Amino acid sequence: MNRILVTGGAGFVGSHLCERLLNEGNEVICLDNYFTGQKRNIEHLMGNHYFEIIRHDVTMPFFIEVDQIYNLACPASPIHYQHNPIKTVKTSVMGAVNMLGLAKRINAKILQASTSEVYGDPKIHPQTEDYWGHVNPIGTRSCYDEGKRVAETLFVNYHRQNNVKIKIIRIFNTYGPRMHPNDGRVVSNFIVQALEGKNITVYGEGNQTRSFQYVEDLINGMTKMMATGDDFTGPVNVGNPGEFTILELAQKVIDIIGSKSKIVFEDLPSDDPMQRQPDITLAKSKLGWEPKIKLDEGLKRTIEFFDNLLKEER
Repeated sequence: MNRILVTGGAGFVGSHLCERLLNEGNEVICLDNYFTGQKRNIEHLMGNHYFEIIRHDVTMPFFIEVDQIYNLACPASPIHYQHNPIKTVKTSVMGAVNMLGLAKRINAKILQASTSEVYGDPKIHPQTEDYWGHVNPIGTRSCYDEGKRVAETLFVNYHRQNNVKIKIIRIFNTYGPRMHPNDGRVVSNFIVQALEGKNITVYGEGNQTRSFQYVEDLINGMTKMMATGDDFTGPVNVGNPGEFTILELAQKVIDIIGSKSKIVFEDLPSDDPMQRQPDITLAKSKLGWEPKIKLDEGLKRTIEFFDNLLKEER
């Protein structure tokens, strides 16, 4: 049994990770300040004697004895991370400093949940880990993009200078049950709008592409990365290379639900990347990992979750 700290553990991805780690026989400490995390995401775990919840903000130092740390704490949707951009930068940067300092003191292995946003609006397609990115450092999305880029810098330098055992994964668009219904992300937006019979909002002409990864596949990739030897630090892309236009996604959601919603078009937000697709060659070779859940199947599971959630709120 490992004792594992998960920052952001009450969030969408974090709650699934806590559940997986407990199911594998570990002791899990969930750390969250509940800015975007929700207690209902983890309430089904509260009866487990090996699960502990602590309300704490990672921008402040934290002291504990653990074997592993998964650093997930940071709002990940544009609506949430742009709400307080200074706080977003602090969460990525100071959170990394505090968790790396903890890992150094207690000799714990630590994984950083980075993001495909470090590639910005990419000039190469698909994106490989050796691509440095094309990011606007003063744009509306920069608080998240640059915060995560600095966090990666901190991780590699704590490793080089202090021999901290680090892992870095770059997460591509992920969806699934426990997404926040009002997080502004495209999958949750489309599903909620279609279930409520409202117009589905597509920005621009809907020609921009994304690669959508089901949360179960992501959790498999994260745990496989943590299990690799100390000589492999990453970064490594963890995402589904299947590429779809936003318009294709909207139509899929309408078809699966059988909704009468109409697609309407609005202006494209600033710095919105036109293409996003991971090259997962490294993940296949180093982790023995690739996604298993097809988009249609993942959407059906996610739609069922939101359908039940909306019925509870009525």
